[in-house]
Amino acid sequence: MDYTVTKPGQSGPFTKDEIADFLFEQLDQYGDKREAIMKCLDYALSTSEGKGGFVGIASDNGRIMGVVVLNETGMGGYIPENILVYIAVHGDTRGKGVGRALMELAIENTEGDIALHVEPDNPAAGLYRKIGFTSKYLEMRYHK
Repeated sequence: MDYTVTKPGQSGPFTKDEIADFLFEQLDQYGDKREAIMKCLDYALSTSEGKGGFVGIASDNGRIMGVVVLNETGMGGYIPENILVYIAVHGDTRGKGVGRALMELAIENTEGDIALHVEPDNPAAGLYRKIGFTSKYLEMRYHK
């Protein structure tokens, strides 16, 4: 398995469309609309002030097997500096350490704290706890 990181202003081994398609398909019920995924990728790879992040990819023989996307918040000091927006592993490689390797890639390539949101029934929550993430808050949202 090969692991690569694409940061703002860089081009990676896969297009944004390929990455968005992978995330849309593999996130399944835990995912977002493809348009939202593209916005997140645009933000993570933007060189505009106040934006940024990175995309980490696990690949095997030119095929995407896992993706992690982090966005920088620009708000260090009162909320975490980074938010893990997406992580997905291809169904063929789940349970084989790819998710853990992508999380470690995310931790190694960020400065500051990392926050993430996870559905209570998402099996990935167990991985996050094993790595050291803690659940401090109950998130609540008001939708208009």
